[in-house]
Amino acid sequence: MSDRTPTAAHPSTAEASAAPSPHVDAGDAGYRKDLKSRHVNMIAIGGAIGTGLFLGAGGRMADAGPSLFIAYAVCGAFAFFVVRALGELVLYRPSSGAFVSYAREFMGEKGAYTAGWLYFLNWSTTAIADITAAATYAHFWAMFSSIPQWVLALIALAVVLTANLISVKYFGEMEFWFAIVKVAALVTFMLVGIFLIVTRHDLGGHTPGLATITDNGGIFPSGMMPMLLLVQGVVFAYASVELCGVAAGETEHPEKIMPKAINSIMWRVGLFYVGSVVLLSLLLPYTAYSAGRSPFVTVFEKLGVPGAAGVMNLVVLTAALSSLNSGLYSTGRILRSMSMSGSAPRFTGVMNKGGVPYGGILLTAGFGVLGVVLNYVMPGEAFELVVNFASIGILGTWAMIMVCSLLFWRRAEDGRVTRPGYRLPWAPYTQIVTLCFLAAVVVLMWLDGGVGRTTVACLPLIAAALVGGWFLVRGRVRATAEAHRD
Repeated sequence: MSDRTPTAAHPSTAEASAAPSPHVDAGDAGYRKDLKSRHVNMIAIGGAIGTGLFLGAGGRMADAGPSLFIAYAVCGAFAFFVVRALGELVLYRPSSGAFVSYAREFMGEKGAYTAGWLYFLNWSTTAIADITAAATYAHFWAMFSSIPQWVLALIALAVVLTANLISVKYFGEMEFWFAIVKVAALVTFMLVGIFLIVTRHDLGGHTPGLATITDNGGIFPSGMMPMLLLVQGVVFAYASVELCGVAAGETEHPEKIMPKAINSIMWRVGLFYVGSVVLLSLLLPYTAYSAGRSPFVTVFEKLGVPGAAGVMNLVVLTAALSSLNSGLYSTGRILRSMSMSGSAPRFTGVMNKGGVPYGGILLTAGFGVLGVVLNYVMPGEAFELVVNFASIGILGTWAMIMVCSLLFWRRAEDGRVTRPGYRLPWAPYTQIVTLCFLAAVVVLMWLDGGVGRTTVACLPLIAAALVGGWFLVRGRVRATAEAHRD
């Protein structure tokens, strides 16, 4: 609960932080402040660049064509609003429990319980998507093509789990270098892509340029509806943007580091997501891309540079492992916060000597093992199936963040709390519009039919599981709260 500076008369201090919160989260104790500015900045970048772009963009390009860049831009804007709202709460009170801790303060234990388990739904299914993506990428190389996909998925899970259990410092270093690799690869791709377009260099028998779009149905080759229906999958691409808020609890001086890291997310979205999709659209017809194959690998294969496709495939494999690493990290912290209040199993609150909440990490990894089974049973459909369920968790998590932000704004209006100088702009309208957007995404999932409709149809089951789970833990939650009061 350190790293909070009370509001003072000096304007620079008032801009950086808010008045101390009376709320204390027991789950914040025991962590080491080992994450530095460079770690958090690159974690923010890594959170905005992951499997959803490197693997998911291929199938989405094939379905919606160049209009995919519009979906990335719109979803990116709302992702920025979410992380900006979380950033305001972080500067109000840094916590490793992040939005679960804020939900507890503004919505009570039921709100914290709901936020935490929706987040767990997000990352437990995302872990399955990440190990599926890693196994898919590994099959690119002939030496791994004969190995079953489920075996490769198990290896990926074991490697990342082992690394994640060491300490937060090692996690930060891993994410720093993972992000460096991803950014370097995208920058290289974009420079090569621009060169190919400017020089009109032959690319597998095709000449890149604007005609690639105009001669193949334009921006909306199949109409606007395919682009709209892909929005729920595009949301998955931004699933990790809230990670920097979780990392704030293990960061020295978050009031200085977080605003810079969060503000930079917007231009990164524009440059890496929107820019990459535009370049992909100009380089090859959208029909050249396919699901289950990275569009970046497709481009380098067409280019014919020896080894280039293999290097790019190694990069996207790194992205999948990075996302899995981040998911294990964040759920471990969230589950510990919940465990300390009684709404998660006790073992998820246990920490090792390195200050790592390994109980929660192991629980998430356990669901990753289910992903290994899924890869054994249905290797072809595993990725898209779990992406849809992960999207439900993401939508729920983002909605809870915006509700917390809205309640925080209301308390500030009533004079009960003081907003920091770093704020979500245009509140409360931003929160309301974002919540409407998230609801619209659920409707689009239903309209999409197939796996998306099945996922939405499971919402009552998810709600029933949350309600049933609450009745199981509410006694322990009350007993824990009374113990803390004593």
